[in-house]
Amino acid sequence: MQRKILVTSALPYANGSIHLGHMVEYIQTDVWVRFQKMRGNQCFYVCADDAHGTPIMLRAQNEGITPEQLISDVSKEHQADFSEFNIGFDNFHSTHSDENRALASQIYLANRDAGHIEARTISQAYDPEKEMFLPDRFIRGECPKCGAADQYGDNCEVCGATYEPTELKNPVSAVSGATPITKESEHYFFKLGNFEKTLKEWTNSDHLQPEVTRKLSEWFDSGLQDWDISRDAPYFGFEIPDTENKFFYVWMDAPIGYLASFKNFCDRTGVDFDSFMKPGSDTEMVHFIGKDIIYFHALFWPAMLEGAGFRQPDNIYAHGFLTVDGKKMSKSRGTFIKARTYLNHLDPEYLRYYFAAKLGSGIDDIDLSLEDFQTRINADLVGKVVNIASRCAGYLSKKCDGQLSDLLADADLFDSFVNQAEALAERYEKREFGQAMREIMALADRANQYIDEMKPWALAKEEGKEQEVQAIYSMGINLFRVLIAYLKPVLPKTAEQAEAFLNIKPLNWADIASPLLGHTINKFTPLMTRIEKEKIDAIIEESKENMTETKPAEKQTASNTDIDPIADEIQFDDFAKIDLRIAKIVNAEHVEGADKLLKLTLDIGLGKRQVFAGIKSAYSPEDLLGKLTVMVANLVPRKMRFGLSEGMVLAAGPGGKDLFILNPDDGAQPGMRVK
Repeated sequence: MQRKILVTSALPYANGSIHLGHMVEYIQTDVWVRFQKMRGNQCFYVCADDAHGTPIMLRAQNEGITPEQLISDVSKEHQADFSEFNIGFDNFHSTHSDENRALASQIYLANRDAGHIEARTISQAYDPEKEMFLPDRFIRGECPKCGAADQYGDNCEVCGATYEPTELKNPVSAVSGATPITKESEHYFFKLGNFEKTLKEWTNSDHLQPEVTRKLSEWFDSGLQDWDISRDAPYFGFEIPDTENKFFYVWMDAPIGYLASFKNFCDRTGVDFDSFMKPGSDTEMVHFIGKDIIYFHALFWPAMLEGAGFRQPDNIYAHGFLTVDGKKMSKSRGTFIKARTYLNHLDPEYLRYYFAAKLGSGIDDIDLSLEDFQTRINADLVGKVVNIASRCAGYLSKKCDGQLSDLLADADLFDSFVNQAEALAERYEKREFGQAMREIMALADRANQYIDEMKPWALAKEEGKEQEVQAIYSMGINLFRVLIAYLKPVLPKTAEQAEAFLNIKPLNWADIASPLLGHTINKFTPLMTRIEKEKIDAIIEESKENMTETKPAEKQTASNTDIDPIADEIQFDDFAKIDLRIAKIVNAEHVEGADKLLKLTLDIGLGKRQVFAGIKSAYSPEDLLGKLTVMVANLVPRKMRFGLSEGMVLAAGPGGKDLFILNPDDGAQPGMRVK
């Protein structure tokens, strides 16, 4: 019986680029959705940019554009990245939309009228210079528990303690650097405790993974707290109905963005939106999220929906985080890899397969081991799967005009491949992708072993063996076709190319059992090539461009969402180790293939140094010739893909056109030490 499923992934925040950590979730969801569609189910995959909040407002102000322009630009970037990674959204929208405004207001008013919203006056941190209330994450100070410096206003990243912003020692506004004051304001709270009974029943059913249910029980034990769902102006978001200068907190309207994106899709396509929203509906609603946002999705979200008379989710599937080479992603190591950086060098299908091979149904973190990544793609996809078609197609094209045999050379072997269909379908359904990939690769090994044992290349040298050779190679093509069908949810573009080679219509799960007999295939062209280490090295180097040898000076006011607070105190001896020298720029030129870098030749009195500086957005080479500046002269040289960088030029500013290299006063000479 055909299922009707609405599927969503967590909404990417419209304030930055997509990176490979994000892609774990979108690839996992997309694989599951494509499998459902191959099974003949009606499955709609929708998403949207999360486009509201203080960080977006402040970044837009800093860049001199409207928030609407910012989120529009970011949306184009996000959608381009998703498209090239073959993420097959049926609809991608924005939380800053008419549909979301209407649904957020509807859900809020229904909860308010049912007694689930309460107004309350609270004391809150306020920036007297910017004249705005400060979200917890925009207050920095010393942890009241362990004394660690430069901690957020709601929790300490050193000792893990949680607290109120007013408890911070020596707090400062991350927006202006001013000392916050305390100011009263009326806020609106969602009374989560009203739903405790039904939430306990919902969370202890099959809607969640067991690990998630256990975590939620801890929150129930500590008591469900009222949730502040309002923010004061200035704020970029939707104004709360029947209020003045009060806005929905971003986490209030963001999950409603799932429904808003689907409503936008339904209005354009004629799909019945209401049939998916009614309690007791025979449709399904499934969310894929990261484990860090379980609290919002597994408690607030179903409670909000229940309070407004909407259906609750059928399943919420959480996943773990991504590490690279066993460690947290790092800009300095070049392992904080943006989706676009990866796409500049490698086929996205490689990463889709690698993530699928690592993913299970739990919430464990997964690791992108770059060496293992290269080895596994070369061995599994190139050396096993694609190799089957490659070694069989040549003979069939040259000697048989592409025509396959009328009979299967080994019907039992073919049946053993086909008989795995339901077991693999169960793996996909339960999101046990890693296990599915292992079982598919075991089949690929058997297919290659069959060809090795039959030695058709040797038989081809014997007179009168043409039909037997044709049958063996045709058998290989039929086994390849089954493997491609099994891999199609993971490798949609490769499957599309394989379908063109096989000269068949798009494969569905129901087609797997039917072999190609007496069928004519097209000429084979390579479907994949091996990953060379140089490609991975190039990705790492390009990722390091975000940490180029130009470092903006520390500052206390916000340039964008990345606040530069005062660093931890150091001793004088630490500072004395840094050798700062006056340098004269004697040559400057563009760097081919680099968007941000200029190649500088610097005279420091004791000789010349070559430095790659990320200041191309602010300076032309001709503007720099003859200028004096300041450089770190004793930095260990770093080999970049463009050459050796032998130091660091100092600059100030948030980036882009607002970068300013440091210039000494008249009288300074190249080689002088800065003390």
